[in-house]
Amino acid sequence: MHPQSALPLYIQISELLIREMTAGRLLAGEKLLPEREMAADMGISVGTLRKALADLTEKGLIERRQGSGNYVRKGNLAAAVYSFFRLELLDGGGLPTARVLSVDTMAKPADLPQFGSSDRAHRIRRLRFIDGQKVALEEIWLDGSYASALPAGELSDSLYLYYKTGLGLWIMRTEDRVGVGAFPDWAPEEFTPNSPAGFVERISWAQDDSRAEVSRTWFDGQKARFVVRMT
Repeated sequence: MHPQSALPLYIQISELLIREMTAGRLLAGEKLLPEREMAADMGISVGTLRKALADLTEKGLIERRQGSGNYVRKGNLAAAVYSFFRLELLDGGGLPTARVLSVDTMAKPADLPQFGSSDRAHRIRRLRFIDGQKVALEEIWLDGSYASALPAGELSDSLYLYYKTGLGLWIMRTEDRVGVGAFPDWAPEEFTPNSPAGFVERISWAQDDSRAEVSRTWFDGQKARFVVRMT
Protein backbone atom coordinates (compact mmCIF):
# COMPACT_ATOMS: atom_id res chain seq x y z
CA MET A 1 0.00 0.00 0.00
CA HIS A 2 1.63 3.22 1.20
CA PRO A 3 4.79 2.54 3.23
CA GLN A 4 5.15 6.24 4.20
CA SER A 5 1.99 5.88 6.30
CA ALA A 6 2.44 5.33 10.03
CA LEU A 7 -0.88 3.47 10.19
CA PRO A 8 -0.62 -0.34 10.39
CA LEU A 9 -1.12 -1.95 6.98
CA TYR A 10 -4.38 -3.65 7.96
CA ILE A 11 -5.80 -0.27 9.07
CA GLN A 12 -4.74 1.24 5.73
CA ILE A 13 -6.68 -1.56 3.98
CA SER A 14 -9.68 -1.03 6.25
CA GLU A 15 -9.65 2.72 5.59
CA LEU A 16 -9.30 2.20 1.84
CA LEU A 17 -12.35 -0.07 1.80
CA ILE A 18 -14.34 2.43 3.88
CA ARG A 19 -13.44 5.15 1.35
CA GLU A 20 -14.67 2.83 -1.42
CA MET A 21 -17.96 2.40 0.45
CA THR A 22 -18.29 6.14 1.02
CA ALA A 23 -17.71 6.82 -2.69
CA GLY A 24 -20.37 4.31 -3.67
CA ARG A 25 -17.93 1.94 -5.31
CA LEU A 26 -18.79 -0.77 -2.78
CA LEU A 27 -22.54 -0.94 -2.16
CA ALA A 28 -24.54 -2.30 0.76
CA GLY A 29 -25.32 -5.96 0.12
CA GLU A 30 -22.45 -6.41 -2.32
CA LYS A 31 -20.36 -9.54 -1.92
CA LEU A 32 -16.61 -9.02 -1.77
CA LEU A 33 -14.19 -11.11 -3.78
CA PRO A 34 -12.96 -14.34 -2.14
CA GLU A 35 -10.28 -13.46 0.42
CA ARG A 36 -7.34 -15.03 -1.41
CA GLU A 37 -8.29 -13.35 -4.67
CA MET A 38 -8.89 -10.01 -2.95
CA ALA A 39 -5.55 -10.19 -1.10
CA ALA A 40 -3.70 -11.02 -4.33
CA ASP A 41 -5.34 -8.06 -6.12
CA MET A 42 -4.19 -5.75 -3.30
CA GLY A 43 -0.69 -7.23 -3.08
CA ILE A 44 -1.05 -8.13 0.59
CA SER A 45 -1.16 -11.34 2.63
CA VAL A 46 -4.43 -13.10 3.39
CA GLY A 47 -3.67 -12.63 7.11
CA THR A 48 -3.44 -8.83 6.71
CA LEU A 49 -6.68 -8.76 4.72
CA ARG A 50 -8.45 -10.81 7.36
CA LYS A 51 -7.35 -8.38 10.08
CA ALA A 52 -8.75 -5.50 7.96
CA LEU A 53 -12.04 -7.34 7.43
CA ALA A 54 -12.23 -8.10 11.16
CA ASP A 55 -11.82 -4.37 11.85
CA LEU A 56 -14.64 -3.59 9.42
CA THR A 57 -16.81 -6.32 10.94
CA GLU A 58 -16.27 -4.80 14.39
CA LYS A 59 -17.33 -1.41 12.98
CA GLY A 60 -20.50 -2.99 11.55
CA LEU A 61 -19.50 -2.37 7.93
CA ILE A 62 -18.85 -5.97 6.84
CA GLU A 63 -20.99 -9.06 7.48
CA ARG A 64 -19.12 -12.37 7.38
CA ARG A 65 -21.50 -15.17 6.38
CA GLN A 66 -20.20 -18.64 7.17
CA GLY A 67 -19.72 -20.66 3.99
CA SER A 68 -20.78 -17.76 1.78
CA GLY A 69 -18.25 -14.92 2.11
CA ASN A 70 -18.02 -11.27 3.13
CA TYR A 71 -20.77 -8.75 2.38
CA VAL A 72 -20.88 -4.96 2.64
CA ARG A 73 -23.28 -3.61 5.24
CA LYS A 74 -24.79 -0.15 5.49
CA GLY A 75 -23.26 1.23 8.68
CA ASN A 76 -21.77 4.22 10.43
CA LEU A 77 -19.00 5.45 8.13
CA ALA A 78 -18.12 8.11 10.71
CA ALA A 79 -16.10 5.40 12.46
CA ALA A 80 -13.39 5.84 9.82
CA VAL A 81 -10.06 7.50 10.62
CA TYR A 82 -10.54 9.74 7.58
CA SER A 83 -14.27 10.45 8.00
CA PHE A 84 -13.60 14.22 7.88
CA PHE A 85 -11.28 14.05 4.85
CA ARG A 86 -13.35 15.33 1.90
CA LEU A 87 -10.92 15.06 -1.01
CA GLU A 88 -11.25 12.13 -3.39
CA LEU A 89 -9.72 11.13 -6.69
CA LEU A 90 -11.80 12.17 -9.69
CA ASP A 91 -13.27 8.68 -10.04
CA GLY A 92 -13.93 8.47 -6.28
CA GLY A 93 -12.28 7.12 -3.15
CA GLY A 94 -8.55 6.63 -2.64
CA LEU A 95 -6.45 6.29 0.51
CA PRO A 96 -5.15 9.59 1.96
CA THR A 97 -1.59 9.94 3.26
CA ALA A 98 0.56 12.97 4.07
CA ARG A 99 4.12 14.22 4.27
CA VAL A 100 4.91 16.86 6.87
CA LEU A 101 6.76 19.83 5.36
CA SER A 102 7.16 21.95 8.51
CA VAL A 103 5.88 22.45 12.04
CA ASP A 104 6.25 25.85 13.72
CA THR A 105 4.78 27.66 16.72
CA MET A 106 4.08 31.38 16.32
CA ALA A 107 1.65 34.23 16.88
CA LYS A 108 -1.65 33.80 15.07
CA PRO A 109 -1.83 35.77 11.79
CA ALA A 110 -4.44 38.49 11.74
CA ASP A 111 -6.10 37.10 8.60
CA LEU A 112 -7.21 33.83 10.24
CA PRO A 113 -10.77 33.42 11.58
CA GLN A 114 -10.95 33.70 15.36
CA PHE A 115 -10.27 30.42 17.18
CA GLY A 116 -9.00 29.18 20.55
CA SER A 117 -7.96 30.97 23.71
CA SER A 118 -4.22 31.44 23.06
CA ASP A 119 -2.60 34.21 21.03
CA ARG A 120 -0.23 31.57 19.61
CA ALA A 121 -0.80 28.54 17.40
CA HIS A 122 1.03 25.57 15.94
CA ARG A 123 1.29 25.80 12.15
CA ILE A 124 1.55 22.47 10.32
CA ARG A 125 2.24 22.41 6.60
CA ARG A 126 1.73 19.12 4.78
CA LEU A 127 1.76 17.66 1.28
CA ARG A 128 -1.27 15.40 0.76
CA PHE A 129 -1.47 12.26 -1.34
CA ILE A 130 -4.36 10.08 -2.44
CA ASP A 131 -3.31 6.59 -3.52
CA GLY A 132 0.23 7.94 -3.80
CA GLN A 133 -0.71 10.86 -6.10
CA LYS A 134 0.25 14.37 -4.94
CA VAL A 135 -3.04 16.22 -4.85
CA ALA A 136 -3.01 19.00 -2.25
CA LEU A 137 -1.22 21.25 0.22
CA GLU A 138 -2.45 21.89 3.75
CA GLU A 139 -1.73 24.60 6.28
CA ILE A 140 -3.25 23.72 9.65
CA TRP A 141 -3.32 26.07 12.64
CA LEU A 142 -3.97 24.37 16.02
CA ASP A 143 -4.57 26.64 19.01
CA GLY A 144 -1.49 26.83 21.24
CA SER A 145 -3.43 25.97 24.39
CA TYR A 146 -3.54 22.26 23.50
CA ALA A 147 0.22 21.60 23.59
CA SER A 148 3.53 23.37 24.11
CA ALA A 149 4.98 21.68 21.01
CA LEU A 150 3.95 19.13 18.38
CA PRO A 151 6.11 16.16 17.29
CA ALA A 152 6.45 16.29 13.50
CA GLY A 153 7.00 12.54 13.35
CA GLU A 154 3.48 11.84 14.59
CA LEU A 155 1.64 14.18 12.21
CA SER A 156 1.91 12.30 8.91
CA ASP A 157 -1.45 10.51 9.10
CA SER A 158 -4.83 11.70 10.40
CA LEU A 159 -4.27 14.77 12.56
CA TYR A 160 -7.65 14.22 14.20
CA LEU A 161 -6.53 10.75 15.27
CA TYR A 162 -3.33 12.24 16.75
CA TYR A 163 -5.32 14.98 18.48
CA LYS A 164 -7.53 12.31 20.08
CA THR A 165 -4.80 9.90 21.16
CA GLY A 166 -2.00 12.39 21.86
CA LEU A 167 -3.78 15.51 23.11
CA GLY A 168 -7.18 14.34 24.35
CA LEU A 169 -8.78 16.65 21.79
CA TRP A 170 -11.80 15.36 19.88
CA ILE A 171 -12.85 17.20 16.73
CA MET A 172 -16.64 16.91 16.80
CA ARG A 173 -17.70 19.04 13.83
CA THR A 174 -16.30 21.18 11.06
CA GLU A 175 -17.36 24.00 8.77
CA ASP A 176 -15.84 24.01 5.28
CA ARG A 177 -15.80 27.10 3.07
CA VAL A 178 -15.02 26.01 -0.48
CA GLY A 179 -13.89 28.22 -3.35
CA VAL A 180 -11.03 28.81 -5.74
CA GLY A 181 -7.60 30.21 -5.03
CA ALA A 182 -3.95 29.82 -5.97
CA PHE A 183 -1.21 27.61 -4.57
CA PRO A 184 0.74 29.56 -1.91
CA ASP A 185 4.24 30.93 -2.43
CA TRP A 186 5.68 28.26 -0.10
CA ALA A 187 4.44 25.47 -2.39
CA PRO A 188 7.13 22.82 -3.02
CA GLU A 189 8.19 21.82 -6.52
CA GLU A 190 5.24 19.42 -6.81
CA PHE A 191 3.00 22.47 -7.34
CA THR A 192 3.53 25.81 -9.05
CA PRO A 193 3.17 28.77 -6.66
CA ASN A 194 0.33 31.14 -7.61
CA SER A 195 -1.16 28.67 -10.12
CA PRO A 196 -4.95 28.04 -9.87
CA ALA A 197 -6.18 25.65 -7.20
CA GLY A 198 -9.33 24.57 -5.46
CA PHE A 199 -9.41 26.11 -1.98
CA VAL A 200 -11.00 25.02 1.30
CA GLU A 201 -10.93 26.94 4.58
CA ARG A 202 -12.06 24.83 7.53
CA ILE A 203 -12.96 25.72 11.11
CA SER A 204 -12.99 22.76 13.52
CA TRP A 205 -14.75 22.53 16.89
CA ALA A 206 -13.60 20.51 19.91
CA GLN A 207 -15.70 18.42 22.31
CA ASP A 208 -16.36 21.49 24.49
CA ASP A 209 -17.78 23.31 21.41
CA SER A 210 -14.84 25.72 21.24
CA ARG A 211 -13.02 26.50 18.01
CA ALA A 212 -9.80 24.46 18.20
CA GLU A 213 -8.31 24.68 14.72
CA VAL A 214 -8.36 26.52 11.41
CA SER A 215 -6.98 24.97 8.25
CA ARG A 216 -6.45 25.90 4.61
CA THR A 217 -6.21 23.38 1.79
CA TRP A 218 -5.21 24.01 -1.82
CA PHE A 219 -5.92 21.10 -4.18
CA ASP A 220 -5.27 20.21 -7.80
CA GLY A 221 -8.65 20.04 -9.54
CA GLN A 222 -7.13 17.96 -12.32
CA LYS A 223 -6.50 15.13 -9.85
CA ALA A 224 -8.97 15.48 -6.99
CA ARG A 225 -12.35 16.89 -6.06
CA PHE A 226 -14.00 18.01 -2.82
CA VAL A 227 -16.99 15.80 -1.95
CA VAL A 228 -19.62 16.05 0.79
CA ARG A 229 -22.38 13.42 1.00
CA MET A 230 -25.64 13.79 2.87
CA THR A 231 -27.32 10.62 4.18
